[in-house]
Amino acid sequence: MNASPRAFVTIEENLCHHKFFEQYNFLKVFLFLCFNLYCYFCTNRSVELKKLFKLILRSYLGPLVLTFFIALFILVMQFLWKYIDDLVGKGLQWQVVAELLFYASTTFVPLALPLAILLSSLMTFGNLGERYELVAIKSAGISLRTVMKPLIVLSVFISIFAFFFSNNVLPITNLKFKAILYDVRQQKLAINIREGVFYNGIDGYVMRIGKKEDDGITIRDVMIYDHSSRMGNSNVTHADWGIMKQSKDGELLELTLYDGYNYDEKMDSRNALGRPFQRTFFAEQYRKFDLSDFKMLRTNEELFRNHYQMLNLEQLRLAGDSLRNNLKDHYRNVRQTVAQSFPFNQNLDSASIILNGVVPKVKLHLPVLDSLNGSQLIQAYETAITTTRNTRSNVEFSKADIEARLLLIRKHEVEYHRKFTLSIACLVLFFIGAPLGAIIRKGGLGLPLVISVVFFVIYHVISMTGEKSVRAGQMDAFPGMWLSSIILLPLGLLLTIKATSDSPIFDPDVWKRIVTGRFLRNRQQ
Repeated sequence: MNASPRAFVTIEENLCHHKFFEQYNFLKVFLFLCFNLYCYFCTNRSVELKKLFKLILRSYLGPLVLTFFIALFILVMQFLWKYIDDLVGKGLQWQVVAELLFYASTTFVPLALPLAILLSSLMTFGNLGERYELVAIKSAGISLRTVMKPLIVLSVFISIFAFFFSNNVLPITNLKFKAILYDVRQQKLAINIREGVFYNGIDGYVMRIGKKEDDGITIRDVMIYDHSSRMGNSNVTHADWGIMKQSKDGELLELTLYDGYNYDEKMDSRNALGRPFQRTFFAEQYRKFDLSDFKMLRTNEELFRNHYQMLNLEQLRLAGDSLRNNLKDHYRNVRQTVAQSFPFNQNLDSASIILNGVVPKVKLHLPVLDSLNGSQLIQAYETAITTTRNTRSNVEFSKADIEARLLLIRKHEVEYHRKFTLSIACLVLFFIGAPLGAIIRKGGLGLPLVISVVFFVIYHVISMTGEKSVRAGQMDAFPGMWLSSIILLPLGLLLTIKATSDSPIFDPDVWKRIVTGRFLRNRQQ
């Protein structure tokens, strides 16, 4: 069924009146064009082409979902390997660990999605070429460009989804992830008192247990050093055995000791020689220790909300404008401070004279100095030197502060462009993977996986190089963040053109015949 022009107009009108698209007009036009592409490629076609498109889509979606979750799993395992020391031994509940891994996995989508598109497109067309299905399709008069059309439309929709994910979902998941990770890293190790080892995890106390019974609560040969008074080992408790357990809420460690002694050496600062010693026997004694520090406390997420990774496009734009205005005010304050310290600098503008090719020869003579005697003159010079040094320190401090402000502005610009680079990377890597699969004609997870990893590493290295150059101030934000797309997009277009035109430039048999023929001609000569 053909889509009428009036349907296009209605959709365009609905998009115009939607509040979200009033804020993002370029997305309105982009979605409208994508819908037109879908109607043209997938509705104005014969039944045979629709069946072919469905076959191509089914062959593509399976590897796409599979490779996406495989890549996501590998990245999550890398995260666990990196932060394993911060997670193990802290007695974290499984809900906290599951929440942390879920939010961590969402932050890895910008890496996993382009890699999945590259690998799945290469596998799909590699399988079609390996089973000679592309040959059968071309023999029916259908070009490779037509075969790629439904996947191009799907890649466009995936790119749109990637943009919405980066702008609306990723800031929230970054906020949740960073807040939970901060709380986990600040969490103390879970209480673990081992046999025969002095344990000092509880503030103000050192504890040693000689032996633990199999029931897990009965302990033998208990020794407790009380350091809460900050007077050293002046208060010691020793018991033959006892019962150790935690309260139901986990905030208290309860000890019931039996058959023991309390040793207390009284420390009197007024009488350093006389230190009374007191030993008290007890048949039963109850002690409790505060474990609230071992309980994980959740930090207020509002403390992290102004971080540049937790902002969307509009918030990044407003934050960037505020930072630039603050930087301008800071520049103005620094100039005024220096001008107040050295008001005569305006008369000694030697820099402009040097630029004009004239070496300045300035001899400063102040009549007020003639009226000073020797000691006063020395004091005046010392005051001038001190003022100069203080101004120099202020300028150096201001320089470091300005560099920090510029770095923060560049980080906001990097994050702003990153919202778009993920979407474009999905399209660029598709136009690399699809024609490469048709050229190499190899499916599965063998050669396609190797080629995909190589191209993705190249893409990632170029992206990180451009991003680091922007952060260091060596490149502007636009060319730096789009460097990988600028380099790889022509390669993808070249591969697509050569693959759709059946060019033999990438055929290994053609290169083998060329090299062999040239080698034979050289031998004959």
